[in-house]
Amino acid sequence: MELREITEYLSQYSGPKIRLMEVCGSHTAAISKYGIRQILSDQIELISGPGCPVCVTPTDYIDRLITLAKEENTCVVTFGDLLRVPGSRQSLSEAKGEGAKAKMVYSPMNVLKLAKEDPNTTFVFAAVGFETTAPIYTLLIEEAIKEGLHNIKLLTALKTMPMAISYLMEHGADIHGFIAPGHVCAITGSDYFEKIAKKYQIPFAVSGFQDEELLVAIYGLVKMVENHKVGVENYYPSVVEPQGNLIALEKLEHYFMPYDAAWRGMGQIPDSGFILRPEFRCFDAGSTGLNEDHKKNKACRCGDILMGKAKPKDCPLFHTACNPAHPQGACMVSYEGSCFTAIQELSN
Repeated sequence: MELREITEYLSQYSGPKIRLMEVCGSHTAAISKYGIRQILSDQIELISGPGCPVCVTPTDYIDRLITLAKEENTCVVTFGDLLRVPGSRQSLSEAKGEGAKAKMVYSPMNVLKLAKEDPNTTFVFAAVGFETTAPIYTLLIEEAIKEGLHNIKLLTALKTMPMAISYLMEHGADIHGFIAPGHVCAITGSDYFEKIAKKYQIPFAVSGFQDEELLVAIYGLVKMVENHKVGVENYYPSVVEPQGNLIALEKLEHYFMPYDAAWRGMGQIPDSGFILRPEFRCFDAGSTGLNEDHKKNKACRCGDILMGKAKPKDCPLFHTACNPAHPQGACMVSYEGSCFTAIQELSN
């Protein structure tokens, strides 16, 4: 089918209401960038899910990073967006302004150079992400072992997608189909979501990140919903294979094990994260015992938005007290966050 025909079908669809959730922050950003929502019929609703790693990071994690950054001979290393996520009292960026030690890098592997140049400082990398980014941390540990660097540690908040989706389905999420994360599936394979698709009798469509790729995947997913088809369809075959990247998966299995991770707005979800195995725990900076947002701003509806129970505009803080310059919740910090992209759409 030609793209023109697909676009016409999606814009003219008049059947029962279909609610589709993308569970990838990069998809959220791309959908906003290409104006995909404006193309679709009002009967097709796209909902952003818990696919932004910064957005699902609990307040306790930020607080622990700040505590570490204030310790003597310790420096926290992180990507830029995590610096601005509010903790219970302040962000890492604000703590840095008061003397806490924190550095921004563009790759976890940059920590190796820092550790070699300053052996008397312990460098703690804020290891946040999903199955997509987790393999890079195995390479970092592998290289640290090879070079005999003992002043590198990870504070992990690594999440896995299937158990989060299961949590949504078990807690009343009104979703008819999922746009599966292309980057995650590049590592795990498209078969990764087959079990959960069958368990909840719901379709998944693996998508790329360009406008045409998204439209094709959304069309495929709508047709699956219409035809009551269950399973996973791969619309990103140039990158995603059914079994995934076996080398990356082997390294993940070697260094990490499943763990009950804390998710912003959802609490502890069993086996929904990665933590270092006991034999590599010497590289851990205290990743256990983290809780969900028990100290968060009560007016912030970030948790409901991540679960698809509310939209950014439903939050009383949206576009008033909470904006990109002064974020009150993690959904407004990252460019992949639901609230941040909603603000961008309003300004366009």
